[in-house]
Amino acid sequence: MSSKEIRKSMPLFPISIVMKLTDLSARQIRYYEEHGLVAPARSQGGKRLFSYQDLDILLEVKDLLDQGVNLAGVKAVFKQRTDQMKAHVMPHAETKKDLSDRDLRKYLRQEMMDPSRPRGTLRQGDLSRFFH
Repeated sequence: MSSKEIRKSMPLFPISIVMKLTDLSARQIRYYEEHGLVAPARSQGGKRLFSYQDLDILLEVKDLLDQGVNLAGVKAVFKQRTDQMKAHVMPHAETKKDLSDRDLRKYLRQEMMDPSRPRGTLRQGDLSRFFH
């Protein structure tokens, strides 16, 4: 993973800063988290910490909602994008919920080595189990 990708996935921003940057309320941000659209990291004290990727997602959610897409539609857009990413990264894998660490490493290595891959397709949640 490049240092740029590491920086984009690093949890840095407390919810107060995210509110200012996205013009969303704390309740809206927590609501989107409850619906699985973002998954901020937690500090040792339990406070949410958001990454640049989380900010991008929240801004995209806000844009879609502003365009008249309802929350179910937003989820469908994100699911379609995730499915496309999985098809690109794991074309031969069955559709199983949990990958073993070995399989995940294999697929991540394949993605990282593919020069034609779109940038920013790795999800923070996929990598979190390797950084404790």
